[in-house]
Amino acid sequence: MGTQLVLASGSPRREELLSHLGVNFVVQIPQVDESVRSREVPELYVQRVASAKAAAVDGDVVLGADTSVVLGDQIYGKPINLEHAAAMLWELSGKVHKVMTGVTVQTRDLLLCEVVTTRVEFVSLDQSLIDWYLNLGESSDKAGAYALQGAGSCLVKAIDGSHSNVIGLPLAETATLLTQAGVTLRTSTRSNKL
Repeated sequence: MGTQLVLASGSPRREELLSHLGVNFVVQIPQVDESVRSREVPELYVQRVASAKAAAVDGDVVLGADTSVVLGDQIYGKPINLEHAAAMLWELSGKVHKVMTGVTVQTRDLLLCEVVTTRVEFVSLDQSLIDWYLNLGESSDKAGAYALQGAGSCLVKAIDGSHSNVIGLPLAETATLLTQAGVTLRTSTRSNKL
């Protein structure tokens, strides 16, 4: 008995964050096109991709999320190579950017969506710091080419808003949406991958 929660994500960070809420869930990796559409604003982009991920898998309750780094109107996804990662870091250096996560919780008769924004201020970087960070290999699959939960935290001067949002899943808002969808938050933290 009970509803099955499915996390529609291949992100180990989202899986770990979701486990903190004490819910039992399984993981299914969705196949969706994450290309940014012409003149698409960041808030609508992350919400659209999160909803597409949730719709791409089956389950009683499906959680989809998408996180992007945004500087001005520019959406920064995952870097395609080290040169691209270096260019992203240079552009973020010494500036305040936003991290936006679209969160979608979908059931057979309910669709709940929220976009959470956190402001992140980078320290001023230099070539040696960027080279050191890129050589760690941490930036390759991270939006904006850095990982707050890892060594990338040394690139960050200040955070205004949800810390877990910057990692990939805003926990307070996710817990609220899951509760609204009928998911019971428990003390069990087991998860199983499909």
